[in-house]
Amino acid sequence: MAILRRDKGQSLSGSRIALAVVVGVLLGFVFSVLYPHGFFSSDLANPHRRIANSNLQTGSSSCESPERIKMLKGDIVLISEKNAELKKQARELNEKLQLAEQGQDHAQKQVLLLGKQQKAGPFGTVKGLRTNPTVVPDESVNARLAKLLEEVAVHKELIVALANSNVKAMLEVWFTNIKKAGIRNYLVVALDDHIVDFCKSNDVPVYKRDPDSDIDSVARTGGNHAVSGLKFRILREFLQLGYSVLLSDIDIIYLQNPFDHLYRDSDVESMSDGHDNMTAYGFNNVFDEPAMGWARYAHTMRIWVYNSGFFYIRPTLPSIELLDRVAGRLSREPNSWDQAVFNEELFYPSHPGYDGLHAAKRTLDIFLFMNSKVLFKTVRKDPALKKLKPVIVHVNYHPDKLRRMQAVVEFFVNGKKDALDPFPDGSDW
Repeated sequence: MAILRRDKGQSLSGSRIALAVVVGVLLGFVFSVLYPHGFFSSDLANPHRRIANSNLQTGSSSCESPERIKMLKGDIVLISEKNAELKKQARELNEKLQLAEQGQDHAQKQVLLLGKQQKAGPFGTVKGLRTNPTVVPDESVNARLAKLLEEVAVHKELIVALANSNVKAMLEVWFTNIKKAGIRNYLVVALDDHIVDFCKSNDVPVYKRDPDSDIDSVARTGGNHAVSGLKFRILREFLQLGYSVLLSDIDIIYLQNPFDHLYRDSDVESMSDGHDNMTAYGFNNVFDEPAMGWARYAHTMRIWVYNSGFFYIRPTLPSIELLDRVAGRLSREPNSWDQAVFNEELFYPSHPGYDGLHAAKRTLDIFLFMNSKVLFKTVRKDPALKKLKPVIVHVNYHPDKLRRMQAVVEFFVNGKKDALDPFPDGSDW
């Protein structure tokens, strides 16, 4: 009897399961007919597909309400903005990735970039690469500046000088003689509105940066060295846009076009603070320490520093790295002198705990790109050297800059032979 009841219960349970299956199939069939796209349309979860479908519907129906069209247009705008933001993030991530990869397998990547690997030639014929490739111009960095540089630059090169109202008189002498030398590709980066107006009134190409609190506070009131330090941050945009820059202080007299006297084979070509061939181009200096006995003499290499107020810089990765290094140190070390930092980053070799800059550099001819020590201590006293016509004279060694600049113009431009005579070799203090 118990077995019979158990069999009967199992049979009844199986019938209920079969009935549920049949009902489920029937309901599924009915809903598939009534709701072919399901209860929850995938279009709701996918705004891109929803807009695409909506666009098709609006295209096929002329009865769509204005509110519906307005809503769809709003969706398109929101998605476009989101797409632009994603593109920006992707570009920034790509830049970070490129920077991270620069330090890995650098030599091999240079080979891939510059050409196939080569065998060394016969003795005395091998020459290493001196000229780094330029960066790909990126106009998104500063579209306004890019447009201006297209008008001002010649062959993607130009002279750039920074100036505020403190140096207005010297600036006038500076650009007046640039014009006399027939130089067209030059630009003043104005650090205040007075200089903007002054340049425009004298038909001088001028550029005023967008507001930047860190730069503007120094630009308005800073002295010569403080303003000079700003150039390493400002020049970066010029290089990113693909332009070579001849950075110029304004205590410089131009007598010839400097672009006719450049080699363009290095990342940086700079004038020297050296006053003769040894100090400008380097020499072996022997250090004597008698206490060492037989090993008392130690040989050292010496060179006078490059002048950070006049140098030509190409738009290469090492050049931009140099600007970043110098600007970074100046921001972290506010009491540093920009010229000292500039030279340390250019010349210090790699050593434990420090990766040196791999930039190619060239020293400019000291009698063509002349500093004021060379002029007043040597050239003006030598009858043969006095006949030279330098490309520029930089009054960097003397504080009475304006008077000496005017005397240089009188001597070299107006032919007044005694114009340099009243000045001492150095300064009175």
